[in-house]
Amino acid sequence: MLGLIAALCWGFHDICVRFVSQSVPLLASLLTVLVVGLTFHLGLMVVMDGFAPLPAPAMGLSVASGAFFLMASLGLYGAFQRGPVRLVAPIIASYPILSVGWAALSGVPVHPLQWLAVLAIILGVSVVAALADDAATDVPPKGRTIFYAGVAAVGFAGTFALGQWAATLSHDLPVTLVTRVVAIALLIGVIGWFGLPFWPGLRAVPVLALMGIADGIALYCIFSAAELPDVQYAAVAASTFGLLTIVLAWAILREPMRAMQWAGCAVAFAGIGYLAL
Repeated sequence: MLGLIAALCWGFHDICVRFVSQSVPLLASLLTVLVVGLTFHLGLMVVMDGFAPLPAPAMGLSVASGAFFLMASLGLYGAFQRGPVRLVAPIIASYPILSVGWAALSGVPVHPLQWLAVLAIILGVSVVAALADDAATDVPPKGRTIFYAGVAAVGFAGTFALGQWAATLSHDLPVTLVTRVVAIALLIGVIGWFGLPFWPGLRAVPVLALMGIADGIALYCIFSAAELPDVQYAAVAASTFGLLTIVLAWAILREPMRAMQWAGCAVAFAGIGYLAL
């Protein structure tokens, strides 16, 4: 359930990325989203009295998670800016293979049927995305787009693995806080190094603020699953954000959905249903 909530939030977030990134400075948009997400998270910590010191091992893992989170965000924004969705979404959604593989290497038993369920989820997302209509007539070369999407996939797998590991050593709220602060600090350094604009423009701020809140909820959901059994499957369920991006586009933007895409949805959620048993 936590993974699906995260997927829904990131699905909404990615619809916005696809359109906002065409007219607003990319890194300025990402910085605004991360700052709003940090503000939302600080408010959550105040309400839940979630401030607590982090032991050194958890702090180190949280810092590393922040670096991977920025890596994932830069890859995702770059890939969705270039498009098309049908190419980008399946590659990014493949990160559960890395997440479950990490769990297996850490000694968590993974049944062959669970591996099949993970592959079914990725297959379902890929079918939905591959059949997506794309309005762009001028599609950039695919090589760099695939590279960005691959960077995002590795970044998400690293973020979730390290963040959840840190949360098991301390508490999810301060771990998420450190992850966000590190990502923002590194992004400010990147923007300053390349002399890029920090401000996205006033007109884009309301949409970016909603994206930041959605991103804040999603990351908190993934990290808060750390204390639950089979924590890796929160990340697996969250990988359906690419599928939900297209479903939300059907529901909100009235973009068409084909019969095979609905079949892909059914396959993906059948895989999630099996993992939830």
